[in-house]
Amino acid sequence: MTNRYFIFFISWLFPGAGHLIQKKYAKSAIFFSGIILLLLLGILMKGKYYDTKELHPLLLLGFFGDLGSGIFYFIIDALGLAKEEANISAVTYHYGTTYLATAGLLNYLVALNAFDIAKKVKK
Repeated sequence: MTNRYFIFFISWLFPGAGHLIQKKYAKSAIFFSGIILLLLLGILMKGKYYDTKELHPLLLLGFFGDLGSGIFYFIIDALGLAKEEANISAVTYHYGTTYLATAGLLNYLVALNAFDIAKKVKK
């Protein structure tokens, strides 16, 4: 049996991987596809990631939401796809930023669900 904390970490790092380890293939595919779709739409809508340059509590919450995307946060950030200096004149700018944060928050819930399944609280 795999450690439930390891499953939570793997599921946070790579969306859907915790369910995949537990042989919940349909859930894994749906969660992975949904989170990737949100990230792609957020990038296409010219959204940006929240940063920690200003230590405002609401901006920090946005940052932790973005960080929830796991490995994809670091990949997108390294490639500069959700830049700080995003095009705020784009009509979809705010929607894109919201999609990026929502993908991270959803991934936290997916990781918690994988943790609960490993803990045998859910099936």
